[in-house]
Amino acid sequence: MKRKPPAALKTTPPGTVARAAALTVAAVLAAIWLCGCNPADKRQVVVYTSQDQVFAEPVLRDFTRQTGIRVNAVFDSEAVKTVGLVNRLLAERDHPQCDLFWNNEELRTRQLAAQNVCSSWTPLEGFCRFRRLVVNTNRISVGQAPRSLDELTNAVWRGKVAMSYPLFGTTATHFLALRQQWGEARWEAWCRALQANNPMVVDGNSVVVRQVGRGEAWLGLTDSDDIAAGQREGLPVAGISLGADALLIPNTVAIVKGSPREALATELVAYLQTKQVKTRLAEMNAFEPASNPEPSALKVPWDSLLAEMPSALKKLELVFLR
Repeated sequence: MKRKPPAALKTTPPGTVARAAALTVAAVLAAIWLCGCNPADKRQVVVYTSQDQVFAEPVLRDFTRQTGIRVNAVFDSEAVKTVGLVNRLLAERDHPQCDLFWNNEELRTRQLAAQNVCSSWTPLEGFCRFRRLVVNTNRISVGQAPRSLDELTNAVWRGKVAMSYPLFGTTATHFLALRQQWGEARWEAWCRALQANNPMVVDGNSVVVRQVGRGEAWLGLTDSDDIAAGQREGLPVAGISLGADALLIPNTVAIVKGSPREALATELVAYLQTKQVKTRLAEMNAFEPASNPEPSALKVPWDSLLAEMPSALKKLELVFLR
């Protein structure tokens, strides 16, 4: 029997009480931490970020070292990704605690802007990743791998495909963008066929890569930076372009409307766009180099996607949640 999702996170999968509890504890601890910040310390900025902590922390430390501005960062969780931070920003809109939202994708930043939570936002030029297929090269050769999303519904891949819950993070953005590209009927039929093919639905894109790397799944849908991380760890994985169904995933930064420290947040935005930061993140494989673009990618009509997002997420919830 399905449980009703918690009110704060309307798309939290049933059966994930521990995950919801962890989110609640994290929010309480972060609130305590924020209250403990010294209001007399004016050279500090509060950042909520869904950028992977391993990438963001060194960059933010360097910013503090170079400017003397202390950065208090609140990170997301792997399971619900940006959704938790977005819900928090929405809850705080009348009494903002955050100055800058550094998001490693685009959809939820646009959602916040549409709801007047941001005074301004911009993509970080050159900070791009892509949705890709990841394969275990010990299980199948790159030449044998599917070349389209439709092929993932074939019986040969039954029980062999890993993916993260499509209600959160870049997986949600990708599925919603596909709906805009394909139309409702084709999209819903594909979602149902994919679910009927018994995929391994896990908590996050990095988990997808580990599942594939261990051979528990043969292939999966994930992000290019997670594939690069798996390769650095020595996993037998390779990334394959999704062609016209690939999704470009830029980093975005947004100044929170009513930010208590807007001038310092603006200074951090400028720093994040420097060549120094871009070079450092590229060296860590946090995003794709500009010289390695996808041959084609989805062109997303964001206005219609945002308008139709609640009903589309409800459909995904009905199809994919266990």
